[in-house]
Amino acid sequence: MGIPSLRLRANEAVELMDDPDCDPERLDRTYANFRFVNAVVSGWRGVYRREIRPELSRTREVTLLDIGSGGGDMPRALARWAARDGLRLTVTAIDPDSRAHAYATGLPPLPGLTFRRALSSDLVDEGARFDFVVSNHVLHHLSAAQLGGLLVDSERLAAGRVLHGDIERGRLAYLGFGLGTWPFFRRSFIRDDGLTSIRRSFTAAELRAVVPPGWRVTRERPSRLVLRWAPGAGAADA
Repeated sequence: MGIPSLRLRANEAVELMDDPDCDPERLDRTYANFRFVNAVVSGWRGVYRREIRPELSRTREVTLLDIGSGGGDMPRALARWAARDGLRLTVTAIDPDSRAHAYATGLPPLPGLTFRRALSSDLVDEGARFDFVVSNHVLHHLSAAQLGGLLVDSERLAAGRVLHGDIERGRLAYLGFGLGTWPFFRRSFIRDDGLTSIRRSFTAAELRAVVPPGWRVTRERPSRLVLRWAPGAGAADA
């Protein structure tokens, strides 16, 4: 397969599923297939084991906010992992897209997991606070102003750690995803939108250059970035 130039972010590229008039059946299949794709590429199982699980308790409730939760596969996974470990984790998953919210809330409910159609700024206005604030594959969707707003909101919402995971743009990521998904997901937006996502994504250097002081970017495998913040590392402007 041909690889386009990845030297610069493709800021203007638009994912098919972001079209409000896209095929609803293909969209629902895309949401359904995310759990298979994210199990391979998102790296959240390792993040849970290394950074979230050690902070959980069998007796004390720990709270987690997932911003931009889409079809809900990641917050569902986090809730299941904690439950299987016998640990108490309450997950709130938010997304402003009515289609994503309808899909996520149409699945069987899980104890300790709540979906809301909301923006992070809505929860800031409510005075909400969470032990963990996380997102998966959200950063590359945002404009510069939206990214800045998300980070300010994350600082205000986090009583503990913030972990925003995303793809790192690169030839290996593009080629690997393109070849790995080529035989599958033909009736969804997974392959086309995944390749567009990689083209839109940051490199580690690019992300470090645009985040405020106190935020730290780490590189993970496969082709992953995690943007981190914790209280005391730097505060949002009032």
